[in-house]
Amino acid sequence: MKNSIYILTVIICILIGCTSSKSIIPAKEKTTASSGDTIRIANDKLEYEVLIIDAGFSSWLLTNAYPRDYHSQTYLESKNRIWVSEWNNRAAQPLRYNPNLYEMSINYDPNIDYGYEVNYLIYNYMVYFQNTYKQKLFGYVPLR
Repeated sequence: MKNSIYILTVIICILIGCTSSKSIIPAKEKTTASSGDTIRIANDKLEYEVLIIDAGFSSWLLTNAYPRDYHSQTYLESKNRIWVSEWNNRAAQPLRYNPNLYEMSINYDPNIDYGYEVNYLIYNYMVYFQNTYKQKLFGYVPLR
């Protein structure tokens, strides 16, 4: 009897813990978290969608990333342009680079203004990726 009450209490706590959510994206963009560490950003006007699926990225973003507006959008765009370009080069060479790390290319057009939030998340994911998986895409990578 005590075990069943204990198990029921644990299940209820897990359900309550799983239903709570934290918003890490301003209301300018539609965002949803589907499961685990998935971050989704969508903008119907520009017709783009960004999905970041990587275990640990959400918590890393909350604890290690510099606050929004720390870097300018121009800075983020310039770093993203270089890092995404190198990422896509590696994704195109699965025999040379680990295909488990570079599973698909990133469709990032530097001529499109994606806005601050998208560039902020891509930049921080690239920093997270390089530090977590010991990869160096290009240039200076801040340690966090």
